[in-house]
Amino acid sequence: MSGAAEAPKVVDGLPAEDYHADTTSISSTGLRALLPPGCPAQFHYDREHPAPPKREFDLGNAAHRMILGDGPDIDVLDFDNYLTKDARQARDEARAMGAVPLLRHEYEQIEAMVAAIRQHPIAGPLFAPGTGIAERSMYWTDPATGVRCRIRPDWLRPREENGRLIVVDLKTARAVDPAALQRAVYEHGYHAQAAFYLSGVRALGLHGDQEPAFIFAFQAKTPPYLIHLVELDFPALTLGAARNERALRIYADCQRTGVWPGFNDRITYLPLPPYAEKRDHEEYL
Repeated sequence: MSGAAEAPKVVDGLPAEDYHADTTSISSTGLRALLPPGCPAQFHYDREHPAPPKREFDLGNAAHRMILGDGPDIDVLDFDNYLTKDARQARDEARAMGAVPLLRHEYEQIEAMVAAIRQHPIAGPLFAPGTGIAERSMYWTDPATGVRCRIRPDWLRPREENGRLIVVDLKTARAVDPAALQRAVYEHGYHAQAAFYLSGVRALGLHGDQEPAFIFAFQAKTPPYLIHLVELDFPALTLGAARNERALRIYADCQRTGVWPGFNDRITYLPLPPYAEKRDHEEYL
C-alpha cells in the first residue's frame, strides 16, 4: 500500500498546488468525498481530472492571504464586473500567473472582513501575525489501514508553556448563527475534518502532554462580517472520527483492488425521503 512504511513528517514551504496534486496520500477533503453523497468512483475521477479554480473560492482564498499571510497573490482588477472582454482577459491572465483575481469592490470587501477579524477580541489575538504558522503540510500513515494521510492546517498556534496546541481553520459562510453552523458542519462533514486534523497532529506528536484543540473561525461574507469561533463537542468529534475510519477502509480497499465503485451496480429500491412521505401522506391520504 502506498507510503505504508513512511514515517510522519512536516513539510514547510510546500506550494499549495503541489500539496493538492499529491495522489500518494489522502486529505480530509478526499475522505469526505468517498462517503455519501459522494462515492469512490466520483472521487477517483475528480482526482484524476482536477477542476479549474472556481470563482466562488476567490474571496476565501484572498481572505486567507490577507489574514494568514500565506497563499496566492491577489491581483486587484479595476473593473466593476466581468462583462467586458478586457475584464475577462485580465481575470484569465491573473489566473494564468497563479494569482487570485478580485474586482475592486471584492477587494474592498476582503479588507473589511480582515478588519473585522483584527478587531475581534478573540480572533484578533488568535490570528495575530507572528503568533502562528500558516499552511504547514503534514503527513503520517494511518496505523489501521496503512493509508498515507495528509493535512494542511490554515493556522497552527504552537503550544505555549503548559498550554494546548491550537489548530485553526478559517471559513467564510453565508450565515454564522449557531443553527446555520450546525447545519454547515454536518452537511459539509466539518466534524470529520476536525477529527482528522486532530489525529494528524497527534500522530506527529506536536501536541505534547495536552490534548490539542481544533477551532473553526467562521466569518460571514456580508456586513458587518460577523465572526463566530466554534470548537466542536466530544460526540461530534467521535462521529467525525468514525466517518474517517469508514472512509479510510474504503480508500484502502479501492487502492488494493483497483476498483472504485459507484453508488450501486444493481437497481435501487428507492422510497421518498421520510419528510416528503410524511408531508404527502398528511396532504393526500
